[in-house]
Amino acid sequence: MFRWIKRFKTYRILRKHALPDEVWHRITHQLPLLDGLDASEKVRLRVLSTLLIHRKTFTAVQGEEVDLDFKIVIAAQACLEILYLDIDAFDGWYEVVIYPGAFVVARDEIDEIGIVHPGDKALSGEAWMHGPVIFSRDDIERDSFQHHKGHHVVLHEFAHKLDMLNGRANGMPPLHPDMPMKAWTQSLSEAYDNLVQRVEHHHGSINPYAATNPAEFFAVICEYFFTAPEVLHEQYPKVYHQLKAYFRQDPLGRLR
Repeated sequence: MFRWIKRFKTYRILRKHALPDEVWHRITHQLPLLDGLDASEKVRLRVLSTLLIHRKTFTAVQGEEVDLDFKIVIAAQACLEILYLDIDAFDGWYEVVIYPGAFVVARDEIDEIGIVHPGDKALSGEAWMHGPVIFSRDDIERDSFQHHKGHHVVLHEFAHKLDMLNGRANGMPPLHPDMPMKAWTQSLSEAYDNLVQRVEHHHGSINPYAATNPAEFFAVICEYFFTAPEVLHEQYPKVYHQLKAYFRQDPLGRLR
């Protein structure tokens, strides 16, 4: 009964809030991230994007405007991560906030001897636990309309939201029943420790920001999984295998 009700509500949303064909095709054809999707995947992506746009409030600040075109830019790329999951994977929060450019937040930094130094930091994106996802429009446009291997702010912040489904951001999203937690933990922990060592010695081809903590490591490797799968597979094949099982997708196979 519950599944039937859910399907009925979804059907009503898709009929009442359908995305115009012209707008959908015009925008998604400009997004390199979506290259390689087959016809059925494109249909699935459109359904998920419609639901995401309907469920979330898109708030513009500092004189910015968020029209339907830009909502599709965000939603279509974010929903690539949940293409074989479910729209409920983005539950628990309600708002996407858009700044025109990088936004400044207060961030205390702790030095090597433990002294806290207050300061400000300019960000291109941020995801809050149970709160909004915040973006810089400039950075979304930079990453969306041209292919940047290993860098995509929308993928990064929405990956944090997937990570937070377990109650905190720690690089451990809820896994599928057929995915052993031990294999996930071991694969990602070994890769993270290896990357930290590489960064300390100024080696490695993965974005060093991934060595910040396990949560940032997960978000960054998700960027690589979808934008540079060949790099992730070459550097950390076990991690690629785990993400392939989690997302139920094979971006490297699409490239081939």
